[in-house]
Amino acid sequence: MRHNALAITLKLGQSLAFSLMYGAIKLAGDVPIGQVVFFRGFFALLPLFIWTCFTVGPRAAIKTERPLVHVVRGIVGVAAMFTNFTALALLPLVTVTAFGFMQPIFAVVLAALMLREHAGPWRWAAVLIGFAGVLLMMEPHGGLNALITLKLSQGVLYALAFTLLSAFIVVWIRQMSATERSEAIVFYFMSACAIAGLIVMAFDHVALSWMQIFWLVSCGLFGGVGQVLMTYCYRYGEPSLLAPFDYTAMVWAMLLGWFVLGEHPEAMVLLGAAVVIASGLLIAWREYRHKVEMPMEPLT
Repeated sequence: MRHNALAITLKLGQSLAFSLMYGAIKLAGDVPIGQVVFFRGFFALLPLFIWTCFTVGPRAAIKTERPLVHVVRGIVGVAAMFTNFTALALLPLVTVTAFGFMQPIFAVVLAALMLREHAGPWRWAAVLIGFAGVLLMMEPHGGLNALITLKLSQGVLYALAFTLLSAFIVVWIRQMSATERSEAIVFYFMSACAIAGLIVMAFDHVALSWMQIFWLVSCGLFGGVGQVLMTYCYRYGEPSLLAPFDYTAMVWAMLLGWFVLGEHPEAMVLLGAAVVIASGLLIAWREYRHKVEMPMEPLT
């Protein structure tokens, strides 16, 4: 059943929840990434469990017909989370958020390679525009010369690695969704993160203050709420309708960065983010137009 207003509200809530999650990680200070991933995964299970108690029931969150696909999703997802949080430790929140907007552009490329999806000239044009935006965002970190000489800053490398891995996850989940419930996908992913974080913590951890524990628990709870909202917003609205509202994350990131974290975004990062957002909106617009005009044909 489609309910556009509800879907948009859930999408906006998801964007805010994930931005607050990033802000909580920043406020926790200098904490090893393994500990951050553990708190993010473990405490994200709580909102999921509460939600399933009022909806499909907790058993639905553990039922699976294809456990191996969850293994692949878990491995890639854990790698994505480690690279994401490492980038967050090295770059301002706005910059990490901006690089994350490359996900739909990378997803077009991966869908063409992995699923043999047809990508027409409009989508490939959007991909090229998106990469131009990335070059602009990289300018304060070495720019095109750093890319050619493979001397990108660590923060940029981790941000790009996260975006590529998360695009793979988007394509992979498309295949999983044929048999797996969204709740199960989230449950096994969060469990994998908690286990991986716990293992890494055994080798690299620090004693946490009560304030750090508060922010890390908040990170997990915000992440769990965002995950639930993301799961359900697509039940009530088309991806092409909701895609533009993903970019409200830039607004939240700028507000949190400026007023809470004391971060001031570089002009070139903002300009590059605007170009990337434009390319993402072009992809969403073409997807919507193609569904209206030629619903039985491959998307272009």
